[in-house]
Formats: sequence, structure tokens, C-alpha cells
Amino acid sequence: MIRLSKSGSCCVLAFLLWLPWPGCLRAQPKGSPCTECAAWNAPQKPFRIYGNTYYVGPHGLSSILVTSEAGHVLLDGALPESAPGIAASIRSLGFRMEDVKLIVNSHVHFDHAGGIAALQRLSGAAVIASPWSAAVMTKSGVGRGDPQYGTIPPIATVARVEVLRDGQTIRVGQLAITAHLTPGHTPGGTSWTWKSCEAGRCLDIVYADSLTPVSAGGFKFTGSREYPGAIQDFEKSFAFLRAAACDILLTTHPDVSGFWSRVEARQRGVLPDPMVDRGACRQLAGRAEEQLRRRIAAETGR
Repeated sequence: MIRLSKSGSCCVLAFLLWLPWPGCLRAQPKGSPCTECAAWNAPQKPFRIYGNTYYVGPHGLSSILVTSEAGHVLLDGALPESAPGIAASIRSLGFRMEDVKLIVNSHVHFDHAGGIAALQRLSGAAVIASPWSAAVMTKSGVGRGDPQYGTIPPIATVARVEVLRDGQTIRVGQLAITAHLTPGHTPGGTSWTWKSCEAGRCLDIVYADSLTPVSAGGFKFTGSREYPGAIQDFEKSFAFLRAAACDILLTTHPDVSGFWSRVEARQRGVLPDPMVDRGACRQLAGRAEEQLRRRIAAETGR
């Protein structure tokens, strides 16, 4: 059973920004092939990140499975062509697609929400998203207020999407996952937090949306008619990130948070666990704010 409840931030958030990732620094020209998609969609063997949290996405685009006896939550669906591989990864871990009860999203771009419609059909799961994202998912597949509007392809629409509130906790049995609206990259951006436990040690897990100021040509974050509150949205998201506590940071593009280097260090037996970094969210907030500052300077000339 999926239960919705009001909650404050039950743990943390973070977002996408570590090193420049090619697809994050520019919008994809409309009608052109996705030059990064083949690399993003490279096969990746699924594995346990911590406790009941698993990586099930392709190598370059995160898709995260959080499990419970009552059913599972899937975060993000990567590209449209990623859906069969995500489903296969879930099954290879010994879980059933039919036991995925909830699918949630970071933001409605083709590389993170592109596979959600297909994954929903395979699982029968409920899909829940922010008000702006839910409208895009069910109606147009791409939103006019999106800074990248006109340069990115629409996603396949989803038949039914429930609408969440900022700080809302959604429960699948004993599993609780909390939504934190972190707009800026898109007006409906959402980061997700939950706790996972292993050998009696419980950690706060963060799945972070992007906070990069990427746009189509001609769009100005400092003066957009379609998205007039973009700067204020970024600032709200930065403040939340700085105030949050986090143990394990996951991001929508894993390379952006140094995820694979942390995985490799863990495999080499590095101690303490390199996946755990309680300062990561604050550090990322600082880098994201600096990137926005540079974008504002470029737009205003000062």
C-alpha cells in the first residue's frame, strides 16, 4: 500500500554538480541526434549501494531502486531506450517488476523521465511528481517554462500521475521516501531522501536533482517571461541543500557526483567507506551557486 503524508525534510537533498558533464553544460539542439545517449545508456551491472538501496540504471544515467517487503520504489527512468535494461537489472537482483509500487522522478527531461511510461506499464506502479512535472508528464511531454524548451524532445506521456507537495513523505509499507522541491534546472525539479539500514547502521540517502543553469539559446535566467522566478528558485534550492544533512549522495548523472570513483574506491577496500561523505551536500551547494553566479554575470555583463 502507498500512503501519502505531510512531513518536513526527513533527511537531506543534494543535486547534480561535480565535474563538467558534457550533457549538462549545453542543451541538445532540436532535431539533432543525442551525441551523449549511447554513452549514457551503456550497460551497467546492477548492485547494492547500501542496505535496501540499489543502482539499476545504465552507466551514465542513474535509476535507483529502494526495496521493502511491501513493495519497491524506483527513482527515475533514464532514456526511453533504457527501460528494458532497467527492468532486466531489477529482475537480475531477484526482484519482480510487478513489486515496484511507486515510480518518482527528478525532472522531466528525456534522459531522466524518458523511460517512465514504459516502466509504469511493465510494473503497474503509481507515478507521483511535483505539480509542474505532473502536468508535463500527462499532457505535453515537455514544458514551456523549461529553460531548455525548444531544444529537447518530449517524453512519452504517462496516463496517470499523482501530484505531490513539497516535504511530503510517501510510504510503501515501512519504506518512507520524502520529496523536496528543488527547482531551477526545471520549474518542477524534485530531490528525494530516505533512510537505508545495513548491519544495524542507518544512513540518510539523498537522490539529488540537477541545479545547473542550462538553457536553450536566447533564454535568460535573469529575465524570462516563461520562468520569471528561476533565480529565486535556485536560491531556495541552494539554501535547502546547505541546511540539509546527508550521508550518501546520489545524483541523476552519476559521474557528476564522483559516484563511480567512490564505487571503485570501495571495491579496493578503502576505509572509511568512500560512499559516505557528510559534507558533500554543502560542497555541492557552493559549486552550484558559483555556476549560477557566472551565468548571471554572463547575462548581465557584471
